[in-house]
Amino acid sequence: MKEQTPAPVADFTNKYPVFTPEMKATHTILIPDMLPWHFDLLVHVMEKEGYRVEVLHNEGRAVIDEGLKHVHNDTCYPALCVIGQYLDALKSGKYDPDRTAVLITQSGGGCRASNYIPLIRKAMAAEFPQVPVLSLNFSGLEKGNSLHLSVGNFVRLAYAIFYGDLIMTCFNQTKPYEKEEGSTARVRKQCVEAMKKALDGGQYKHLKKCARYILDAFAAVPVTGEKKIKVGIVGEIYVKYSPLGNSHLEDFLLSEGCEPVVPALMDFILYCVINNVNDEKLYGKGKKTAWLFTIVYKWLYGRQKKLISCMKKTRYEPLHDFEHLRRCADKVINQGVKMGEGWLIPAEMAALAETGTENIVCAQPFGCLPNHIAGKGAVRAVKQLHADVNIVPVDYDPSATRVNQENRIKLMLATARERMHAEH
Repeated sequence: MKEQTPAPVADFTNKYPVFTPEMKATHTILIPDMLPWHFDLLVHVMEKEGYRVEVLHNEGRAVIDEGLKHVHNDTCYPALCVIGQYLDALKSGKYDPDRTAVLITQSGGGCRASNYIPLIRKAMAAEFPQVPVLSLNFSGLEKGNSLHLSVGNFVRLAYAIFYGDLIMTCFNQTKPYEKEEGSTARVRKQCVEAMKKALDGGQYKHLKKCARYILDAFAAVPVTGEKKIKVGIVGEIYVKYSPLGNSHLEDFLLSEGCEPVVPALMDFILYCVINNVNDEKLYGKGKKTAWLFTIVYKWLYGRQKKLISCMKKTRYEPLHDFEHLRRCADKVINQGVKMGEGWLIPAEMAALAETGTENIVCAQPFGCLPNHIAGKGAVRAVKQLHADVNIVPVDYDPSATRVNQENRIKLMLATARERMHAEH
């Protein structure tokens, strides 16, 4: 019998441009506008490491249409927005494609967010094949083509997230009540610049000192004593924070005379870390690394508790204690449900309801499995625990109009106002 020649194995290595160490000095890295409260500090850390970084703020229908050319509208709305921003920016003429790269974060979980890289590379191959696609992750993904930061800078990034969370929370608890228009925004800028200086030196490690600076700065803003409706924002990580993804939801709530209540980004980081610990306990997976994630979790959680302790000494409602969030989740859903934002969504809804934020927007990309199952699907269970909670799931996708989204929220606010007037 004639010996058969083995079929050739396809070689997919080096089929796309790789970001080399030399490019650090020559390339501008574009980042989609996902974290308006945190990127000022996070980008500052990256720039101090020698990277040239720019956060994109381009919006409009042109951005969505660019995304639709390369991403099916049933795939993932955040992926569509991100790719649309990249392509719209590269076509603007502002950037030299030969000296530009793009960066996306990856959580490493089962959500499609961990699989954006192939979608982005496919779009780039069609339009700008010379542009490298970089990953920022803590899961060992995209080895050889991820952002290289020292351990010290990862620590700085963690503190930057803590300070970004605190600035966001204090701003949202001050802005709706300010007596002088623009005074809260000025303090926000002041605090961001102060934290940048702290991150440049060793002062950033003095968490209590930095936290007190931020808390005292916002507390000095003259405010009214009126009562306003609090509206929590939970959901998929991109549309939860990104103005492009959620049609400027925080600005809309402020314009409606409400106080936006946005859970901390560090909660999502802790959620991703503890899921790796839970994997070992629930499924016997990751035994070799579970101990490391346990150490990281204890370190991050310890600093979160210090931050909460500082806030309890002021007039500001403190951030959620993450261990309390886990207990809230256990009342609604198992912590083994961890696709995408998984159990974190019902946990945040329950924690918000407990602390007086009974009106909640669950922001979800259309067709996002974690949000429809763990978000919209958990609403009934949360209402059984908190009868007065008023939750409205809002879909965000390329065909949804901002008017329809805002009208849904206005209906929720109408109910909230009726309740508030009835109480008085």
